[in-house]
Amino acid sequence: MDLGEGYMSNEHKEPLHTKDCIIKGGCGGKGTPGGLVDMDDNHFIDANDPSYSSSEDTDKTSVKNINPRFEEYKKKASIIVEEYFATDDVISTANELKDLEMPSYNYYFVKKLISMAMDRHDKEKEMAAVLLSSLYADVVDPRQVYMGFLKLVESADDLIVDIPDTVDVLALFIARAVVDDILPPAFLKKEMGALPDSAKGIDVIKRAEKGYLSAPLHAEIVERRWGGSRLKTVEDVKAKIDNLLVEYALSGDKKEAIRCINDLKVPFFHHEIVKRAIIMAMERKKAEGKLLDFLKTASEECLINSSQISKGFTRIIDMIDDLSLDIPNAKELLQSLISKAASEGWLCASSLKQVSFSEKKLVEDSIVRAFKAKAQSIIQEYFLTGDVLEVNSCLESENLTSIPELKAVFVKRLIMLAMDKKKREKEMASVLLSSLYFPADDVVNGFTMLIESAADIALDIPIVVEDLAMFLARSVVDDVLAPLHLEEIGGGCLKQDSVGNQVLKMAKSLLNARLSGERILRCWGGGGSYTNGWAIEDVKDQIGKLLEEFESGGDTREACRCITELGMSFFHHEVVKKSLVTIIEKKHDRVWKLLEECFNTGIITPIQMSKGFGRVAESLDDLSLDVPDAKKQFGSLVERAKTIGWLDSSFSFAKTAYPVENGFHSK
Repeated sequence: MDLGEGYMSNEHKEPLHTKDCIIKGGCGGKGTPGGLVDMDDNHFIDANDPSYSSSEDTDKTSVKNINPRFEEYKKKASIIVEEYFATDDVISTANELKDLEMPSYNYYFVKKLISMAMDRHDKEKEMAAVLLSSLYADVVDPRQVYMGFLKLVESADDLIVDIPDTVDVLALFIARAVVDDILPPAFLKKEMGALPDSAKGIDVIKRAEKGYLSAPLHAEIVERRWGGSRLKTVEDVKAKIDNLLVEYALSGDKKEAIRCINDLKVPFFHHEIVKRAIIMAMERKKAEGKLLDFLKTASEECLINSSQISKGFTRIIDMIDDLSLDIPNAKELLQSLISKAASEGWLCASSLKQVSFSEKKLVEDSIVRAFKAKAQSIIQEYFLTGDVLEVNSCLESENLTSIPELKAVFVKRLIMLAMDKKKREKEMASVLLSSLYFPADDVVNGFTMLIESAADIALDIPIVVEDLAMFLARSVVDDVLAPLHLEEIGGGCLKQDSVGNQVLKMAKSLLNARLSGERILRCWGGGGSYTNGWAIEDVKDQIGKLLEEFESGGDTREACRCITELGMSFFHHEVVKKSLVTIIEKKHDRVWKLLEECFNTGIITPIQMSKGFGRVAESLDDLSLDVPDAKKQFGSLVERAKTIGWLDSSFSFAKTAYPVENGFHSK
């Protein structure tokens, strides 16, 4: 199995903890006419939707809050599944699913595909299993696959009303997903503990584990259970990949290897080629050069796209602990291969993210250990001086981009040290967090580590639930996190009675309270104030007003003076962000001249300029709701900024502007 025990530690998220009901013919049961209908999925809350309101988070059972975008997705997904069963065309199905452009709802496609196949013949069951394997990672995100299976297991009690053999069939689908490497074995244990004792889902998981996955030669049995109606199973493809790589390592015939890959006709499964080639390079040092050269050529000739290459490496990162049992220096070897691939230009190292993310793994890394000591010193110095600029300077000198986890470690260390001190330091920690502008993923990972270790922290800090919940809520109020990041933090697999789950519940409760923003902002008595007396929200208002005044005919020098007098140079990325949004919304670039003056006079540094552009990139999906061509306009502004030297040529907004799923920036 490729994915380790911690696969979903902070990648799995569930929009709402609602029970999914799948029955035939609406609210009836047996004998009620109609097709498969999903009841509670109507209440899925999407922060990107124009109709989204934060109040929806508390009203999870109201039948009034039907998401029109999700309703549209459901109808189209059902049609796509029906067409697939009729045509057996994987590529067309993948393209149709991509064209929907609603990746945050793909869990429903997984659920719909399997639930419809369960009520059909073995042919359709086999087709469904093969389709999922083909779509995995490239079209349907691993977290969406996980969530789709989770909802199916939760719906077992309702499914069994119309499909008597639900326990066995759904168990077999789960076993097949594990064998096909699209569902981690950890799914079984995690969801077993999360389900009520009387739930049919328990029987499904037990059947999958003991009836299928524990049997001798279980992989072959599971693969062939539905008659192998497809000419090409996943195991067949994997075997062919192994054969072509072994043959290439011996012969060095690149053209033949490329021909073999083309003959496979599995573009959505090319990450498996990357994964197996890199593992072979780790195992066979003599073949390393040939294999890396082959992957480089495959990338340059667009045989294997950059997304598949990144996913191949990511899957190895996910399983690195298991690999270390057979290859003692696996971590060092992998790091070396990543560095070589990145230096040759066919791998974007910054795109690699660990699906499992635990501090235990990080401690093993000497670089991270050294950084933790530095981070503690930086934070303690900050608590004495309150100098945000100095913290920024220290962190920039550490080159945090070399290892993405370092920013998450800093977030955790900052909150940990603040929780053990007085309100002054807690306020300072929140202000620093909003001033550093770390990517949302890193802040999410930092809080996830805190949530996962909350029970241990409680031994030293008894009020950890209250303090950590307030830090979470404050991060949302300060725009460091989006409201629905809270659904992602903790991975959605925390036990109901765990300390971490209590923290999340309290954070949501704080945010849902009346006048929550103002109360949370003043929670530690500082109101988000910096040493000069300003509050972050006040500074944002001041920036907005001075830009409005400048746009209506104000003087450039006066505007620059006002920006300087704010005394918050670490926050100048907000000037860039608001200016760019103004340009995009009003389609004229008077404000661009102000940015030009600020950059030329050194008021806005290249780092702050890059951060400002990055902030806009992250909010493009929301901005596009009001300005349909926002992405096109922003792309032009990025190129313009690169031309005049504001941005580094490596700046790319494609990754940053990936659709936000449930308030979470993915991949």
